[in-house]
This record gives sequence, structure tokens and C-alpha cells, in this order.
Amino acid sequence: MTENWIVAAVVLIALIFLLTNGLHDASSVVATFIACGAATPLQAVMWAALLELIGAVLGGSAVAHTIAGLVLLPVDRTLLPLLAAVMIAAMVWNVLTWRLGLPSSSTHALVGGLIGSVWMMAGTEYIFWGWTELWNPGHSVSGIVKVVMGLVVSPLLGFLLAYLLQKLVAFLLRNASFSANRWLKQGQWLIVGLLAFNHGANDTQKVLGLVGLALVAAGQLGEGQPLPVEALFVGGLIMFIGILSGGWPIMKTLGSGIFTLRPIHSFNSQLSAGSALLLANISGMPVSTTHLVAGSVIGAGAADEYRMVNWAVGKEMMVAWCVTIPASALVAAVVYPLLAWLTGL
Repeated sequence: MTENWIVAAVVLIALIFLLTNGLHDASSVVATFIACGAATPLQAVMWAALLELIGAVLGGSAVAHTIAGLVLLPVDRTLLPLLAAVMIAAMVWNVLTWRLGLPSSSTHALVGGLIGSVWMMAGTEYIFWGWTELWNPGHSVSGIVKVVMGLVVSPLLGFLLAYLLQKLVAFLLRNASFSANRWLKQGQWLIVGLLAFNHGANDTQKVLGLVGLALVAAGQLGEGQPLPVEALFVGGLIMFIGILSGGWPIMKTLGSGIFTLRPIHSFNSQLSAGSALLLANISGMPVSTTHLVAGSVIGAGAADEYRMVNWAVGKEMMVAWCVTIPASALVAAVVYPLLAWLTGL
């Protein structure tokens, strides 16, 4: 197998994974928007897909640099089967959890795949864990520590922001008439746009960071050189197509399986998730939009009436979150040796 064909295969696998990412995570962006009656499914998905595309092109590259910096191996052609194994493992997990209707994290799956494949190729010492940097005098947050911190903190932050916002907005609107729901529904168009833009920026960057690493490894892109705008547009377009396909089983879980949402709950959960995701993009921290939205929905529901929250769904999601990294790491550990043998790398 020639090197050009291997690079083309890696890029193709990355785009297919991005398609499953859009299919999987579209639900988290628009679930509450649809559930509260602010938009029809078609309107919501079209609006989100458009803003996702714009976010992928204009959202910067801080997250991509974080993902690409997790591997401490020499950046040469031997990385190509490793990167393919990472994305195949994450893609398998995305499809499985989508079929089961479980809100899971594509980011968790990517990180797990990265750990499993690097472990099989060279050992865990070639993963940039970030523990030394955390405990050194500078106390910088980097590497896997930065990723895991974002994945753990993001649903908690979404929960807290939504809880506080729900309390505040409910107090301010305590004497409002029923017509206030119309304003809450209309305001969600802007907030869903913010959430979709930042999701497109964050999630597309994760995959394009690995694509850029593959191109550098093959000598087709200079180290530190950004991907061309055309590549960002193609990545955003693939995410656009994936989102148009919808993730209806997961959408049902987030939209109605946790709490019976009214416009005020949807408004507050979306604003909380979108704000937290914006902070993550600025800091270069890859986080899970699905986790953020799930945490914010639970937070808004708990602030209004905690006894009406379906905590069992939350427990199922927590189990899925805990299993994702080891499961995708195991898949990558099995897939990588096979790909290395097939490619001769």
C-alpha cells in the first residue's frame, strides 16, 4: 500500500468519523429546542447545521492544537495507522451509542482511542499525560489532564449554570403572563445558534487536528502550519450532512427522557451549555457538548422540581461516560496492530 493511499484512507476515515459525530451530537444541540415547541425538527436541524458549518470554518484552532499535542511520538509516517485506529475506535463507539440512544461523548471516544493505540504502538510513556506540568511550580493544565478535566468539569458546570439561571429567570418571570413563553421560544433561535457555532468549532477541530497531524506525518503539511480553509470547510460540510441526518434516539432521551421541558427550561439549559462551550473554545479545552447539554437539562430541571427529574437516565449516562474511554481504548488496541500489519508501517 503506497503512502499516498494510506494518507487518503486516514483522511477518509476522519471524515466518516466526523459524519458520525454530527449524526450523534446533533441531538444534543437541538433536543430541547424541539422538545419545548420552539421549532420543528426540520427547522431546528437546518438552523443548527448551518451554524455548525460556520463554526467549523471560523472557530479557530486552539482545540485542534490541544488534541494534536497529546501524542509524544515522532511525527512520521508510522503515525498513520495509529491515527486511523484512533478514529475507527471512536467511530465504532459513536455508532453503538447512537443505536442504543445513549448520549455519549465523541471526545471521550477519541481520547480513549488515542490512549489504546499509542499504548499498543509504543507504550503509555508516549502519551502526554500532563501530570508533571500540573504539579510543577507553574501548575499548568495540559495534555490528557486538560482533556479529562474538561470532560469532568463541563457537565458539572452546565448543571450549576443552568440551576442558578433557572432560579434567577423563574424569579424574574414570577408574575409574567403566559405570553412570555413566546419570547423564550424566539430567544432560543439565537442561543441554539451560539451553541451550534461553538459545537462546530470545538468538535470539528478535534478531528481536523488529527487530520493535520496525519498530513504532517506524511510530509504533506509543514509542522505548525494551519490546515487550509478548504479543509476546514470540507470538515464543516461533513458535520453539516451528519447533523441533517439527525440523532433521533438520543434527541428523545435529552428532550423528554430526563425532564418534561417547558420553554424556560430549554432557554436556560441552552444558554448555560452555549456559554460553557464558548469558554472551552477560547481556552482550547476539548469538551463534550452532549455532556454539557445533559448536565444543563438536569440542572434546570432540578432547580424547578428535582423530584420530577428522571435521575435513572442520568445514572445511565454516567455509566456510558465512564465506560467510553476504556471501551474505545480497547477497540483501538485491537485495531491498531491489524492496520500496522496491513500498511507495513
